[in-house]
Amino acid sequence: MAYSLHYYDLVLLCIIASLGLGAVIGLTTAIAFEVAVPLFGVVAIAFVAHALFVNGPVDEAEDLTEEVAVEEVPKVLSPLESPSE
Repeated sequence: MAYSLHYYDLVLLCIIASLGLGAVIGLTTAIAFEVAVPLFGVVAIAFVAHALFVNGPVDEAEDLTEEVAVEEVPKVLSPLESPSE
């Protein structure tokens, strides 16, 4: 099974890249490290805000009110033991 990158994988990569770029710029240029990292941290915050509010993980607010039955939860995530085991 091949793995493909999805939107949220790219968001995580962009966050890492922006903070890493801020550190590299802060260490290799005349721009102070204490200025470069927070500046690129704001860029990382923009990626997080876009992922949460512009392209959120749900389509409608009503999607958040749907209850999930215990049987539908994968065993890996379920805090309860399965009765068949």
